[in-house]
Amino acid sequence: MNRIDPKVQECIDRCLACYSACLSTAMGHCLETGGKHTEPAHFRLMMACAEICRTAAHFMLVGTRHHRHVCAECAEICAECATDCERIGEMQDCVEACRRCAESCRLMAA
Repeated sequence: MNRIDPKVQECIDRCLACYSACLSTAMGHCLETGGKHTEPAHFRLMMACAEICRTAAHFMLVGTRHHRHVCAECAEICAECATDCERIGEMQDCVEACRRCAESCRLMAA
């Protein structure tokens, strides 16, 4: 079995943690709280963030060199999602997961 580089594994783990945080926060906290938490632009951003994180993890697990492109986009979307979740408030777990993922994905994209 091929061993995954520790930095790649860390990024995979952070991507999957961000996927989980964004999806569970959106489906639980945001839908239940309503108001600004369910503004269409914000909610779509959270869903896009969750999906790009899942996709980035998938590309790294597959071992394709194209993961760099996906990770670059993932870093950008995660940073935007962190900023927007912080703006709305009450989603610190999501903000932190997005920031950690963005940081790792930037390294993978370089």
